Amino acid sequence: MPPRAATTTRALSTPSGAEAGAAREPVNAPDASLAPEPYSHRGLTYPFGRTGPETGEIKWVAEGVGWTRLPVPGSLGHINIWLLEDGDGVAIVDTGLDIPPARAAWDALFAGPLSGRTVTRVIVTHFHPDHIGLAGWLADRFGVRLWMTRGEWLYARMLTADVRDAPPAEAAAYQRGAGWDEADIEAERQKGWGRFASVVSPVPVGFVRLQDGDSVRIGARDWRVVVGSGHSPEHACLVDDAGKLMIAGDQVLPRITSNVSLGLSEPEADPLGEWLASIAKLKTLPDDLLVLPSHGDPFTGLHARLDALADGHLGRLDALHDHLSEPRRAVDCFRILFGRAIGPENRGMATGEAMAHLRYLELDGRAVRDVRDGTWWFSRSAP
Repeated sequence: MPPRAATTTRALSTPSGAEAGAAREPVNAPDASLAPEPYSHRGLTYPFGRTGPETGEIKWVAEGVGWTRLPVPGSLGHINIWLLEDGDGVAIVDTGLDIPPARAAWDALFAGPLSGRTVTRVIVTHFHPDHIGLAGWLADRFGVRLWMTRGEWLYARMLTADVRDAPPAEAAAYQRGAGWDEADIEAERQKGWGRFASVVSPVPVGFVRLQDGDSVRIGARDWRVVVGSGHSPEHACLVDDAGKLMIAGDQVLPRITSNVSLGLSEPEADPLGEWLASIAKLKTLPDDLLVLPSHGDPFTGLHARLDALADGHLGRLDALHDHLSEPRRAVDCFRILFGRAIGPENRGMATGEAMAHLRYLELDGRAVRDVRDGTWWFSRSAP
């Protein structure tokens, strides 16, 4: 069957009362200032060099496709936001964390380059807080719908609703299974439960569902929905085949590898297997797409990057398999997987990543798991 055409929502006026028809002419041509020094590195080409947009600024990477950035605490530093011309307004793809600096950045955009413009819809690639954090705030501000896949919307709704003083018993069992000591488990317990909701505005009760293969008309472009998983359950990428563009979210990043974790909600899942299968699926896309990632700079060389991502995980799996000559816990595998010691600030993500790799080896028949006093010990399978 051909892909279903997703329905569209009508554009509404901004809260200030500015009429969409009164909006200024869109500045939608590619911005020449973006490309002072294109360069290549490790098989990828960065056509816009190292010059990204500043806070409150929009750069146009293709006709009708704008690029802005919002601040994110920590090593990431930023998230890329994509603005798609949609009639008299713009569709927003991803939204940033619900933190004061990100709200201030949006206010600067609406007072500056987006002054007088309406927002037609809010699209979110996946449920992680730097992507969905301000989706509800923006949807409410402009009276528009949230668009995302069902699995991601359900996760976001579930996590924002699950706020409690102490973590559930399953959390301590998971940490103990990974090899955390009791002091670390107690320190984590003291932080409470529900930090996701602290950086995510209320997620709308209703949404427009995106599904793999959908075609979504936004302005003059048709965007095909391509769903991947592993980093999140049902991550939506948007591909404009005619325009040779791909809004990749976190599914393909140019310099860092997205976290692939075995999570508390599905402790017997295979997220790394799903991630590798998604890489193979994305390899069927054209190699000449301009990839618009959520972190880092736009680039070309999709297939080279996908190969590097797959090879990186496969290499770590082989090293981990060698490391299992003696029984190991997830916490015993950090240096093998990450090449460095892991501190308390990164212990949770490192644990999920280690558990995902160990679980993959188990399902692949290369490792066996033995549970002793609630702790998971993995060792190589017998020849």
